[in-house]
Amino acid sequence: MIEPEGALRQAGWLRVREELGREQLDAGASDAFAVADHQIAHVYVARPELVDKVANSLRALPGVERVLDEVGKREMGLDHSRSGELVAIARPDSWFTYYHFMDDARAPDYARTVDIHRKPGYDPVELFIDPALPLAKLRIALRLAQKKLGMRYLMDVISLDATLVKGSHGRPTDRAEEGPLVISSAPELFGEGPVAATSVKRLLLDHVFASTAASTRRAA
Repeated sequence: MIEPEGALRQAGWLRVREELGREQLDAGASDAFAVADHQIAHVYVARPELVDKVANSLRALPGVERVLDEVGKREMGLDHSRSGELVAIARPDSWFTYYHFMDDARAPDYARTVDIHRKPGYDPVELFIDPALPLAKLRIALRLAQKKLGMRYLMDVISLDATLVKGSHGRPTDRAEEGPLVISSAPELFGEGPVAATSVKRLLLDHVFASTAASTRRAA
């Protein structure tokens, strides 16, 4: 596993704020922070003069295969307006965590839950109940009973041990034929050659609205 947020925080670029004794990522106050998506991490850098320093810091992390700058993003088809100033790519046997906290006791309340909306990055550890939790099934049953009774509860049964994750996905494949596919019944909507990552949204919208228009014509 790779912890980009920890490296950025130790360098003084990433900021956190304390809420009820827990640490929350403060993206707006940070000079640099990462949004991890398993084997890809978009890294947002607030000040242009820091981009090279942040890139070199990330390249030094074990498990990082490469860090794309503007030229690299363009070559990979990731030069989108919402992309980070940098995009880090993990090695095949590594992946990025979202953990911005240095002490598990100060982790946000959502860290030990399944919460895809509040976590500032993808968290595959959500697949695992904490193996160190005594009587985990009983704890889950008690939480469900609280829910049934209309009480406030937190299903805090997820581990913070990222080493539990043994599989990885998301990085560009080493062989194009093993890469992602687009399966469609409307080949006329495709151009020649591969589909760029930045074109997927447009392609999906074309399928939805082209299909709707065709259905409307048939109904008429």
